[in-house]
Amino acid sequence: MPLDRASLDQTVDELAPVLTDLARRIHENPELRYEEHQASAWIAETLAKASGLEVERPTGGLATALRAATARAPGPTIAIIAEYDALPEIGHACGHNLIAAGAVGAFLALAKHASSLPGNVQIIGTPAEEGGGGKIRLIDAKVFDGIDAAMMYHPFDRDLLAHPALASVWIEMSFRGVPSHAAMAPWVGKSALTACMETFRLIDGQRVHFRDGVRVHGFITNGGQAVNIIPEAAACEFSVRAPNVAELARIREIVERCAQGAAMACGVEVELSTREGYRDMQNNMTMARRFGNALEALGRRPRDRDENVGAGSTDMGDVSHVVPSIHPYLAICDEGESTCHEHRFAACARSERGFDTMLVAAKAMARTVVDLLEDESLLSAAKKEFEQT
Repeated sequence: MPLDRASLDQTVDELAPVLTDLARRIHENPELRYEEHQASAWIAETLAKASGLEVERPTGGLATALRAATARAPGPTIAIIAEYDALPEIGHACGHNLIAAGAVGAFLALAKHASSLPGNVQIIGTPAEEGGGGKIRLIDAKVFDGIDAAMMYHPFDRDLLAHPALASVWIEMSFRGVPSHAAMAPWVGKSALTACMETFRLIDGQRVHFRDGVRVHGFITNGGQAVNIIPEAAACEFSVRAPNVAELARIREIVERCAQGAAMACGVEVELSTREGYRDMQNNMTMARRFGNALEALGRRPRDRDENVGAGSTDMGDVSHVVPSIHPYLAICDEGESTCHEHRFAACARSERGFDTMLVAAKAMARTVVDLLEDESLLSAAKKEFEQT
């Protein structure tokens, strides 16, 4: 007999005080990537206490990663993803405290009714989304092996089922020149800073050749040692993003060429080091629209997409290249009021509206998981779409 969706909603409502307390505690104690020891412990404690299930921590070789699963049963396995790292200076301005508590709520609702499920559910706690790529390391550690589909949600200023996320990479550039006295003998020196600044100008000159959706932005991390010295050393870092991995590779080559050309023109040396970023998000529309149906049943009216909204990057994109995945966005503030990585958004992530949206997200994810487990044709369609894209 199909599981009554209202019973899932009721379980989430019963858990509301626990989930709100968890989200509030994580918000009040922000921890940066791979340092989320307290958040990870609180999540594990909440899961164990409310479900009686064993929580695996650490997971996949990461000290702050975690995983819990319903008792193994015949059928597919669906993963619900939690994030809980914060940003430097502005804390939970991306709402990861709400992501974590929402994932916990969805999992606990499903765990309570696990005996009625024709399959299995996991919650996977993934550290370091903010530039650390925790999900990538968990993929490499085979944590996502055996998962048939994965989902999470993200706070935003509007409800969107399938917003894009850009493929990304970080490039650090270190320039080495020749120092000299800037007033007494400037002609003797070779300025590393001039080459560094020239790199920015060259990249700006290449923007006319970028495809729509490409984002390249950088900052100088070392601008010299003293005002009266021709800088011997200078450095900068660029974030390079593109709609897909093929375009990312093309733009990355352009950016690196600009640094090399600037160094050559200034007679200095440059060393490039790369920190691999994330892959683009492959939104599985079969799953996303079913999640949308759940939202509508809960009183929300999501849009599929909004072309007027810019995109960032997430390591959930890497997960979406491994298993069928969704990463919908749900509003915790009015449209245009604030967005991710702003002080105002951090406040919204601790508001009553933020907590209410967290509960809606938990219910919608729980409903969507049950749909995928009960309807073999739905999961089959999601997998077929994944294989085609």
